[in-house]
Amino acid sequence: MKIFDVRFLFIVVICGLLTCGSITFAESTPSNNSTNFNLPVPGTEDMFKFTVNTEGRQHFINIPVSQLLFDVTPHFDQNGQMNSFNISQNPKLIELYHELGYGNNKNTAFIYPLFTQAAYDQNGFYDYYNKKCDSRCLTVHIPDNITGTYSSSISGATVLALLGYSLLTDINVDNNPDILKQYDRVIVLHNEYVTKKEFDAITSHPNVVYLYPNALYAEVKTNYNNYTITLVRGHGYPTLDISNGFGWKSTNSKYEYDAECDSWSFYVSIENKTMLNCYPEYRMLYDSELLRLLTIRDPTILPYDVAQWLRFDNQQKAHILLADFDVKGDYIPEWVSNPAIWLENGKITRQDFSHLITYLWQNKIIK
Repeated sequence: MKIFDVRFLFIVVICGLLTCGSITFAESTPSNNSTNFNLPVPGTEDMFKFTVNTEGRQHFINIPVSQLLFDVTPHFDQNGQMNSFNISQNPKLIELYHELGYGNNKNTAFIYPLFTQAAYDQNGFYDYYNKKCDSRCLTVHIPDNITGTYSSSISGATVLALLGYSLLTDINVDNNPDILKQYDRVIVLHNEYVTKKEFDAITSHPNVVYLYPNALYAEVKTNYNNYTITLVRGHGYPTLDISNGFGWKSTNSKYEYDAECDSWSFYVSIENKTMLNCYPEYRMLYDSELLRLLTIRDPTILPYDVAQWLRFDNQQKAHILLADFDVKGDYIPEWVSNPAIWLENGKITRQDFSHLITYLWQNKIIK
């Protein structure tokens, strides 16, 4: 049985005080979702431009190079087109990585969606959905390597690995569901296709963050003798009226198409699951506030604390709200209630509000 022979394309280098690494991956072009990259031209443009196509919906994402939290190194094909890139730690940001939990994140594991990577491969599930092949495409080979794409949340997985989170794959959880009990917290990526054993193990864990929407959407079964997965139920199969293959009430697939993540927020689902309301694949490359919230006990606590601060005695609740930003103090100017209301109404982002609080603290306006 070929179970754990998954070879990671992981290049380890030394970055100053830290041992850090980079995961090399190639963005293939699956039949349903794809990503194109435009490399910034030195001296003319200081921007990475990503064009994301998800089920016919096109998104344009621009990331200033100066805002990147990691070094991104592109690789080109013989025609000069960028076909892959490395993500590695930036030695100048060692202090930031420690603030984001580096060295203390081992008790949190993330699950790389190897089965989802397989489903999106050529001659896979999406070629069946798009009527390019028959039901033979509903049984696919489990990849030997992690070579992921946007659809398998490869950038997010790389970021978490570089921040020291423990790495598991679908195979690990499917073969040993109790492995999740070894970790205080589990982070689910775009694990769209999982087995029933994996679904049960994840949903029964007491502390799971569903970092990507549309996770746990369809059931597959494994055959480790042939090293394959086969679609069982979900995504309009075996009948078109079936959406979530597990009948999961907390499914949040509607957020899958928000690739920009400009108004991201963690929330609690109907089944008390902690979830993000967008697809953060590229946001994780430059948003330190999003990454910081993964290290706190309850990422959804900020909206509650903002509401409490607005509703009751502002100064009595000030220290609680400030603690959400790792700021010590007992005083917040009353006029901050206006941007707090804007935050609640979605007129400004969590990052905008975080920048405001940090500015006020650095300038000793918050005391």
